Amino acid sequence: MSKQEQMRYEPVEASPVKQFFVHMLTRDITLGDAILDLLDNCVDGILRSKKRIAGKRPYAGFKAEVEFKRDSFMISDNCGGIPWSLHRYAFKMGRSSDHPKETPGTVGVYGIGMKRAIFKMGKDCLISTKSGRHEYNVHITPEWIANEKEWMIPVSASDGGKKVEGTTILVGALNPDIADRFSADANDFKAELERMVSTHYAFIIDKGFEVRINGDLVKPRPTRLIFAERPRDKRAAAIQPYIFRTRTKDGVDVFLAVGFTRPIPSEDEAIAEREEKRYSSMDAGWTVVCNDRAVLYCDRSELTGWGEAGVPRYHFQFTAISGVVEFRADDASKLPTTTTKRGIDASSRLYLQVKNKMREGMGIFINYTNKWKAHADESRQHIGKGTSLSFEEVRTKANTLAFKATKASVPKGEQYRPDLPMPKKVEPRKRRISFVKDAGDVRLVAEHLFKDDNTDPSIVGETCFDLVLRETKD
Repeated sequence: MSKQEQMRYEPVEASPVKQFFVHMLTRDITLGDAILDLLDNCVDGILRSKKRIAGKRPYAGFKAEVEFKRDSFMISDNCGGIPWSLHRYAFKMGRSSDHPKETPGTVGVYGIGMKRAIFKMGKDCLISTKSGRHEYNVHITPEWIANEKEWMIPVSASDGGKKVEGTTILVGALNPDIADRFSADANDFKAELERMVSTHYAFIIDKGFEVRINGDLVKPRPTRLIFAERPRDKRAAAIQPYIFRTRTKDGVDVFLAVGFTRPIPSEDEAIAEREEKRYSSMDAGWTVVCNDRAVLYCDRSELTGWGEAGVPRYHFQFTAISGVVEFRADDASKLPTTTTKRGIDASSRLYLQVKNKMREGMGIFINYTNKWKAHADESRQHIGKGTSLSFEEVRTKANTLAFKATKASVPKGEQYRPDLPMPKKVEPRKRRISFVKDAGDVRLVAEHLFKDDNTDPSIVGETCFDLVLRETKD
């Protein structure tokens, strides 16, 4: 290539495109998750204002109020506000390399949560915040969004109307699909959002944080595990959770507990759960918590170890089994979460290692359930001796247990394996026979036996068995 030809070429522009942030990034997140992102910011504000979260109810006194209607969305909190020292970073599209070190325990990593949530909902947003002596407004307008060359957002001093330190975000000019969710499906969406907050924020609400949605207080749904004290004979078996704990080289604290949330179902109850949905399995499965936020709630898939490496797939016989694994780190980038903070990075090396212990713990209670399902009434007596403890109470109880090091496994740490009571090996006097056949064939056999093809299928099956049994005995 000649020198003259080389001179024809100019540098290629690689500047960001605002519409990418406004439209494309919002496709990766649901409306509910976007609102939870804003609640995450509230909790992060508490951590910044208090610096240290401790005690049984460290979030007491802090609250957030969510209000939505057809033409607007608002979230308001008293969680410390956005310090003026962070204004250069809080409103950027992404996290710059010179961003100050985050307060330990926060979950923000990428610097897109608040902006993505706002753009998900609408094109006009007023952010009013008070932190210390600073009180100011940031106004994102439709004109600013449409202007590809303008990246500076106007900031103005507030009128001093805020009495408490906190932030209010008001979104208008709602996107049409969001306006529809907030109006036509208002009750359904409110119920869905309440469920998400009650589960994903169960641990934080249980520790004192208050969330209201359109005026109604959200009640938490924390996981509770059965813990029975051992009798005086320390060798005696008792219903207690399996517990594993460790601290990684990267400074991530892991605490895992799995056990029973209620008595195990009998075979008849399990069948009713499968066929009639009479028994709820909503609280079964694994909840994964990162810095107090539940990123998975009662998951029953391969993501949390069900149906792989020798663990059976979840089915209704296991509705009493539930577990919680908590990851806690000062540096949120070390946590095994996705960018939405509502999912697990399944390729995380740390999570894959911890999942080994999740499966190990599950196996103990699956084995118990399989052995006791024919003696569910007797099992209830053992489980009935226990107390239903919160995850924090289980953590406290763990300090009284005899842990053993897990030197041969990865990750290394220490664990407590409970000695669960097991039934005596007695052959049951009665066994259930259950099978499914084509409806037409069942009617054909019913007509043959009873001259009535509408005979109850269970009677048809039992009669067939009795006929064969009679022939066998003869």
